[in-house]
Amino acid sequence: MTRTSRALMMGAALITLAAPAVASAASGAQSQPGGASPIQVHAMAQQPALNLSAYGEVKVAPDQATINFGVVTEAPTAQEAMAQNAQQMTRVIAALRRAGIAERDIQTSGLNLSAQYDYQQNEPPKLRGYQASNRVTVTINDLTKVGATADAVVTAGVNQIDGISFGLKDPKAAEDQARVLAVRALQDKARLYADAMGVQLGQVRSLTEGGGYVPEVRPQAMYARAAMDAGGASTPVSAGELSVRIDISGAYDIGR
Repeated sequence: MTRTSRALMMGAALITLAAPAVASAASGAQSQPGGASPIQVHAMAQQPALNLSAYGEVKVAPDQATINFGVVTEAPTAQEAMAQNAQQMTRVIAALRRAGIAERDIQTSGLNLSAQYDYQQNEPPKLRGYQASNRVTVTINDLTKVGATADAVVTAGVNQIDGISFGLKDPKAAEDQARVLAVRALQDKARLYADAMGVQLGQVRSLTEGGGYVPEVRPQAMYARAAMDAGGASTPVSAGELSVRIDISGAYDIGR
């Protein structure tokens, strides 16, 4: 093979090897030292977006109430404290049944027994006795009976009422109404921003939801005492209204 033909062949090889390098550079590849695979670099223009949040809220009347109450007894021995507590709670459950409360709406929420001590300065604690506590959560589906039910269980032996909460048996209708209001508010806000910026409002890129129905708890301090001091009158209970709120966040495409 002559020197001229060898030079032509080497030139062809150089051209063949250079072609992939040019193609790689055109596609934005960056070669790594040591023969590692090239890293592809893609430069893409991000389409501008409008990120907003809004909420929808409706007011509805509750149709359900939940009361938390308990029977607390003290006695010199643990056995006596538990026995007295059981007797009082048995009368309370019977009063609930007479008030029309179904068994499925009565749930034990706490049962405790603890030693009680007297403390005096510079003296060791002295055991006074034992305290038993039995707590119950009751759901009332007729709000006209809430006050009368509370009075009935106090008469039967309840000596602690922790609080009352109002709720909805089925919150879906209220939540759906709040969702519609939230979407309308988001759309109105998006159009307002787009008009103010002089851009065109595009399609919704994403939509997320938060919030929802949460039962409202209203502590009733000295509830049992008030019922006993009322001279037999039914304890007044006002249900008021509940707020059902749905929060949403959305991203809109925008363009000139």
